[in-house]
Order: sequence, then C-alpha cells, then structure tokens
Amino acid sequence: MSGGGAGLRGIAAGNTSICTVGDGHNLYYRGYEVAELVKKCGFEEVAYLLLRGKLPTAGELKDYRVYLNDLRKIPPEVGDVLQKLPPTCNPMTVCQLAVDLFALTEPETEPTEQQALECSEKLLAKMPVMICCWQGRSASFDFEQNDQSPIAADFLQRLIGDAPSGEQVAALDAALILYAEHEFNASTFTARVVAATMSDTYAAMTAAIGALKGPLHGGANEAAMRMIEGYSDSEQAAAATHKMLADKTLIMGFGHAVYKSSDPRSAVIKEVSRTLSEHHPRGSLFAISEAIEQVMRDEKGKFPNLDFYSASAFHFLGIPTELFTPLFVCSRITGWGAHIIEQRSDNRLIRPTADYRGPGPRIVPDLATRT
Repeated sequence: MSGGGAGLRGIAAGNTSICTVGDGHNLYYRGYEVAELVKKCGFEEVAYLLLRGKLPTAGELKDYRVYLNDLRKIPPEVGDVLQKLPPTCNPMTVCQLAVDLFALTEPETEPTEQQALECSEKLLAKMPVMICCWQGRSASFDFEQNDQSPIAADFLQRLIGDAPSGEQVAALDAALILYAEHEFNASTFTARVVAATMSDTYAAMTAAIGALKGPLHGGANEAAMRMIEGYSDSEQAAAATHKMLADKTLIMGFGHAVYKSSDPRSAVIKEVSRTLSEHHPRGSLFAISEAIEQVMRDEKGKFPNLDFYSASAFHFLGIPTELFTPLFVCSRITGWGAHIIEQRSDNRLIRPTADYRGPGPRIVPDLATRT
C-alpha cells in the first residue's frame, strides 16, 4: 500500500505492547488509561511501568526512587562541558550533546535489552539535572534531598532554587506522565529504526531527540506560549485568533494526527493549568487560553492537544519557555527506552520500500552532448 504522500499516516509499521490510542478517544499505557494513571500514580511509577513492564509494588517503588536518586549525580567531566556551553545554544542540541557525552564516557557494551534498560534509566535520572547544569544552575544545590525525592520535585527545586509546593510537584508529575509515551510517533519511530540497526541506545536516543526538535513534532507548547503571553486579556486574544484564522496563519497546539475529536490528555492538563492559575500573578493567561480555544472550536471545529494547555501550566510552574521541549525529552525518554527494549526483544531491520515516481530507464548521454 502506498503511504508516502500521506506521511505514512494510517500505515501499520510494526507491533507493540507498550501503548495504544485505543478507539481514537483514549490513550493507554500497557492497558492502563493515562488519565487514571495521572490520578493514582506518580511519574516514577509510570516510568517503571513503561520501562519494566508492570506497575511497581510499594517496596519496588521505594527502591526505584532510591535507585534513580543515586543515578542523578553528574560526572565532573560531563558537568564541565555542559556548564561551558553558551546560553544561546539550541536547548535540544544541548540535550543531544548530553546524551552523546554518556555515549563517550559510559558507553553501552552490547545491544541487549538489559543494557537498553540501564541506559534509559540513567538518562531518565540525569537529563533533568543536565538541563539545569547547562542553564547555569548548580548540579548539586545545597538543599537537603530525600533519597526518594521525585524527579518532578528535584527538577523544580534545581531550576527555581526554592522548595516547590506539593501542588507544583503534582502538576509537573501529571505533565511528565502525559508526555511519557504516544505509540509510533515520529521520534519514537526514529528511535526504533536506529535501534533496529543494532546501534547503541544512546544513538537511538539522540536520533529521537533530533526528530522531536522539529517544530512539526515538538515545540508546539513553546509556540503556544509565545502566542498566549502576547495578549493582555481574553477579548484581545479572541480578536487576534479570528484575524489569524482569516489570514490562514497556522495556530500551534490544536488538532492531532491521531485523535479526531479530542485529545484525552488535554482535559487533564487543562485542569492542571486551571489549578495553578489560581495562585499565580499571571493567572489570566488561563482565561486567555480558554478564549483562544473557544474561537478555534467555533470557527474551525478544532480541539486543543496536550501542548496547548501545557504551555500555561509550565509557565505557572516557573519553567522558562525555551525549556518546554527539553522537559518533553525528560519525560519521553521513558517511552523511547521502552520501545528500544521492545525492538531489541524481537529485532528486524526496519527497511521499508518506496513508490518510485522518477523517470524510467534511460541512456547516459556523452558529456559533450548534454544540455
């Protein structure tokens, strides 16, 4: 079946037991609905589920948090490189470099499922710290850490410098869960293609980050934030959205390649944003977002995807806009890692064919006769 002209949408490219969008209205991680996971689990539990195949027991979760905490420490040679990079660097390129530094200093020795798991969990623990390290924050703030401190709490404290509230930690935890996995999206498929060549986990991860770097895959929440914060009130936002639609300007954060009527993650992150807005000096950004959403629904029948309300949620948490997509990386490492492990469990080289559209066979003319 030909699918190249449609970006392979609707073409089954493999089998997976990790994630499915089900009937096109819900999202499931290994059979669990993502909204229920947000209600009942923390990010580490979902990471365990994706990477190790089951939800942890209380004892396993306690040990897992200790294990990830122990992995957070950044080797001096890696920290030195990151801290010397200028702040003008593309943050996603910094994420790729951070992964490559571990490919050099702590290389994978053979392409096994176990080593893919170990490398993925190492990056899961270290990537948030490495991002803060590049941003000029110390990789080892002088604050007292609990050996079971959640990734969300640790990241916020390193980034902001103050101990986050329980509400803030729960909000970031929810976002990390929602961004963790989404079946054969562009970056995940990229990771599987690289893994299928029997290359190392780090190479598959850097390739995935490269795919996420593209604005048609990652970065929509950053674009949405730049738009939202440019309006002073809901009325201005609604009028501007009407004008952009009339001018056929692309408005990021709406619609989805897989979902047709709604993104099940959007309702969850919208409530997260609403809650955070109630205690934030720029809480009006939530009402501005709602105004834009209403116009998009009324005029185009388009629904917000996960990226739209995650923009204001991240802003309310004090996360700089340029770190929105790197934060996506911190979460999606779990999904990428799960797919690399799964690919290795029953590997076949991913080598599709193409429908040729070029000229037929012809004779190479002599150089003197070419025009």
